[in-house]
Amino acid sequence: MASDAAPAESGEQEELAAPQAPGDRLSRMRHSAAHVLAEAVLERFPGAKYAIGPPIENGFYYDFELPRPLTPEDLAVLERRMRKTVKANVPIEGRQIPKEQARALFSDQPYKLELIDEIEGATVGHFRHARFDDLCRGGHTDSTGDLGAFRLDRVAGAYWRGDERNAMLQRVYGLLFETPEELEAYVEAREEAERRDHRRLGRALDLFHIDPVSPGSPFYHPRGTVLYNGLIDYVRELYVEYGYQEVITPQLFAADLWKTSGHYENFGEDMFLFGEEGSEIGIKPMNCPGHCHYYRSRLYSYRDLPLRLAEFSRLHRNERSGVLSGLTRARSFAQDDAHIYCTPEQFEGEVFAVFEMSERIYSDLGLKDWQIRLATMPDANYIGEPADWRRAEDLLAAAVGGAGREFELAPGEGAFYGPKLEFHLRDALGRSWQLGTLQVDLGMPARFGLTYVAADGAEHEPVMLHRAILGSLERFLAIYIEHTAGAFPLWLAPVQAVVIPIADRHAAYAGEVRSELARRRLRVEIDASNNRMNAKIRAAQLHKIPYMLVVGDREAEARAVAVRVRGGADLGALPLAEVAARLAEERDSRALEGLGGAGT
Repeated sequence: MASDAAPAESGEQEELAAPQAPGDRLSRMRHSAAHVLAEAVLERFPGAKYAIGPPIENGFYYDFELPRPLTPEDLAVLERRMRKTVKANVPIEGRQIPKEQARALFSDQPYKLELIDEIEGATVGHFRHARFDDLCRGGHTDSTGDLGAFRLDRVAGAYWRGDERNAMLQRVYGLLFETPEELEAYVEAREEAERRDHRRLGRALDLFHIDPVSPGSPFYHPRGTVLYNGLIDYVRELYVEYGYQEVITPQLFAADLWKTSGHYENFGEDMFLFGEEGSEIGIKPMNCPGHCHYYRSRLYSYRDLPLRLAEFSRLHRNERSGVLSGLTRARSFAQDDAHIYCTPEQFEGEVFAVFEMSERIYSDLGLKDWQIRLATMPDANYIGEPADWRRAEDLLAAAVGGAGREFELAPGEGAFYGPKLEFHLRDALGRSWQLGTLQVDLGMPARFGLTYVAADGAEHEPVMLHRAILGSLERFLAIYIEHTAGAFPLWLAPVQAVVIPIADRHAAYAGEVRSELARRRLRVEIDASNNRMNAKIRAAQLHKIPYMLVVGDREAEARAVAVRVRGGADLGALPLAEVAARLAEERDSRALEGLGGAGT
């Protein structure tokens, strides 16, 4: 159990805003557990004010206004009190009551009164077990004895209604599953996720840090910069093969550009804008308007298309401080971003090429479990005509089918300027992440007046596609660090091998070993510390360095190295020239495993 002042997690739905399905057994168990928790809190703190308590993924929570901060000891007491109610197995009964009766029942509970006033109709839902009363829509077990396996987990701060202008409440989280085995499995998986947390590994592996001096903006250390640039260099190699041209566009643009693109109206709150009205400047949060402006700088023929423009420039978005989270949610980031301008006849081929390129990149990185979602027109805040949206959605669906892939629908989740395909990957812990996207833009070509001269001699509007495969490089690095637990394949590892001299007299030969590997462009360090050999090996393993090359008298005499791998295998002495050649080959082939299974 833990107590902290961290803000509530994003994405969790408030009870009255998004009730769980009444027919879901696990959801009903979690919902009932939230009520049993509230009963326990009110008994321990008779003057407590209670707000809402919905079921959520993996458990439940309830928000309270309390006279003092809760401690881990409080959670232990509350959990024991909850188990008493479970053992008593009292009925949970619900009914509709008049609003006036509800106001009288909750007369000393301001958060309940506020909710009552907002509910439409003359009645509200009232649920009771034992002497505990709550305002609720329903979705409960029949009694308190049917709650499954649960434990109270932690406390976090949560603004009432998610609005930072309102009171800060204490949110008590609980975990709940149908069986003790499922609960324990979840706890173990979460502990493993904490061990893999990219923020912890970023410090431990000396990759990056984030400082309040620049909130949401990472400082990449030399090793982290090697990793970051390694990804960019790899994608750049593929750009040559797939016909992309890289550009660099400005960081600052006049507000008129953002008004033309539609971002000022639809994305302005997430931008950094400054200056006086009429001379506003915006720091770019994305590259697409700059690429459209570049396209407009000359006249294109159909023979020039498709035009594929790529850019790795830094982007900045005004994310709220409460949602910043390491590299997964940052204010400063870059993308493997590209925009494709093509004719309608070229559309399907371009989509196929993006699929092929995505498959190669994910495979080379060891990310093989990915699915596609088709996000369609939002209910509001979109540009273009509904008929154009439907046509673009149909084209994307047909292209996915033509590529022999399946997709899931994500209704209403398209970008404001067009529908999109989302590439979702599952990591080593079974968690699903959205990485790449392929989007059809229904607004910007017309807004910027983009055209090309077709074979008929007339000017036509090109089809515009937005494409990213890794997505935000910062977010991808966070996911990849956690997926690999920092054990990167050799070709991406910031330090690919460390040479470990057994004694000072072996330092000269260690330098020769390093030079031989560096000649093959391998990233090699020498551990010249005073530590014993086993301590040096342990340090290299903790830093996830793929290979440890130990050198002593015998190795120096034979021009060999004793090879250890980070997984623990001891491969014994091998000729230096052979090891250098094999490591270079492993790097160049982007193998996921190497000597002794040294990969991920």
